Amino acid sequence: MAKAKAKVGDRVRFLNAVGGGVVARVDGGMIYVEDEDGFLTPAFDKECVVVAEAGSQQSARRCDEAAMDIVSASSPAPVVPVPNVPDKPEEKFKETPEGEKLNITLAFEPLDIRQLSSTTWDVVLVNDSNYYLSVSLLCRGAGDESWTFLRATSVEPATQVRLAELDSTDIPALDFVAIQYIAYKTERSFSMKQPASVELKIDTTKFFKLHCYKDNPYFDNDVIAHEIVQDDVPAGKKKVDVNPANLRRSMLASKKAADMRPERKPLMKRQRHRDTDPTKELVVDLHITELVDNVRGLSPADMLNRQIDEFREVMDANLRNKGRKIIFIHGKGEGVLRGALIKELTHRYKGHDVQDASFREYGYGATQVIIR
Repeated sequence: MAKAKAKVGDRVRFLNAVGGGVVARVDGGMIYVEDEDGFLTPAFDKECVVVAEAGSQQSARRCDEAAMDIVSASSPAPVVPVPNVPDKPEEKFKETPEGEKLNITLAFEPLDIRQLSSTTWDVVLVNDSNYYLSVSLLCRGAGDESWTFLRATSVEPATQVRLAELDSTDIPALDFVAIQYIAYKTERSFSMKQPASVELKIDTTKFFKLHCYKDNPYFDNDVIAHEIVQDDVPAGKKKVDVNPANLRRSMLASKKAADMRPERKPLMKRQRHRDTDPTKELVVDLHITELVDNVRGLSPADMLNRQIDEFREVMDANLRNKGRKIIFIHGKGEGVLRGALIKELTHRYKGHDVQDASFREYGYGATQVIIR
């Protein structure tokens, strides 16, 4: 059955881009779609799908408003109300049999592994289990007798959490690092895990040696990783101070750290972009739903950081593929992600050819990069 052609007043959605609106004008094979802000977007008829015909009461009202806008081009564009759409129910975490054993990893991830003398490092805790964790991070230098408190927070199941950000001046105080944790579940019974305190001796000289960073399934880039717990067996000492006064201080410290940049990320083993054939066009969809299994616990800043991380991974993997064409699909939206990509291409990846991707193939929400 042939696809119905869009008519004035029909509500349509774009096939190759995010968004849609009401058809305000039809000119041959080209239609002009008015979005909720009153802006007209040209598109080919075959690149749109009709989701509500002009015969409905709502579409008729939009049609009248669109017609008035065409007749009086000098008048302000009408504001078209968008019906409230209920949010998609949050997906609940699904437990796995192997997740009944605690597996916890502490990793140091450099922001720029090519500039180890001046970069900063993220301290990331990976909770690969079905349990929630109450975690405290402490450190001390080789000549210190007392510990310094860095962060206390809770970690959801199957999640990685950014605990702290370090620079080169912080590294000398990391000769010893301690992780204290308590594991539990909510809204269900569970097998009790013993609380523990794990102390690690850190060779801080490795932070500045490229070969000391290794591949890890939980990270995009090479990291220095330390196993805190493997299959319920903690490394090092297993005692923890559960004095209520100390726990209360940890909770207060956690609240003070709330202003820190949001750090929770769904735990997933990421797919790398290693196709090195420069003759093939690479299309990368940066919509957050394509990068993570669910967005539980992610703030808008978290989502943007994840999208930028994906962009950097693709660029870094293809910098030697001269002539490689890469299409980054970011959507129209409010332009925040596109602006962030342009900033990266202007400063971090300058020198490559950058332009809007083909509207006919990708709509308005895509940027084309050719590696030079």
